[in-house]
Amino acid sequence: MEEKTICSNRAAGHEYFILEKKEAGIVLEGGEVKSLRLGNVNLKDSFCVIHDGELFIKNMHIALYDKSGAFNTKDSRRDRKLLLHRDEIIKLGAKVAQKGLTLVPLRLYFKQSLIKMELGLCQGKHTYDKKRSIMEKDIKREKEREIKNYR
Repeated sequence: MEEKTICSNRAAGHEYFILEKKEAGIVLEGGEVKSLRLGNVNLKDSFCVIHDGELFIKNMHIALYDKSGAFNTKDSRRDRKLLLHRDEIIKLGAKVAQKGLTLVPLRLYFKQSLIKMELGLCQGKHTYDKKRSIMEKDIKREKEREIKNYR
């Protein structure tokens, strides 16, 4: 299966511990799909909520497609419905409510001709966790540089 990433949320890995990943479909309009194909999307500051047994993504910015007609929505940050099985939504809702976890969109990608979103069940990092992960990343980068120069 060929997957082409449209957009990824790189800040999510820095801000959260990612405990579990899920794949969900997304309900879009025609102009939004065309805008996605051009890569005009931003996942930064977006998050997911469960409302009345349905899963929605809030604050995801999809730029308006300039060649779309008058009937397309003019709101680039509207709430969009995510498609998951009802039992999966119930399980995620229970985890979010019980443990204080958050649903964060990690990336948006094409899977064959469909647009899918990868959701992460995440737990927030404290400042000292963020500093530790940056330090570990720097140490790893330094080791790789030493190995490269040694050869």
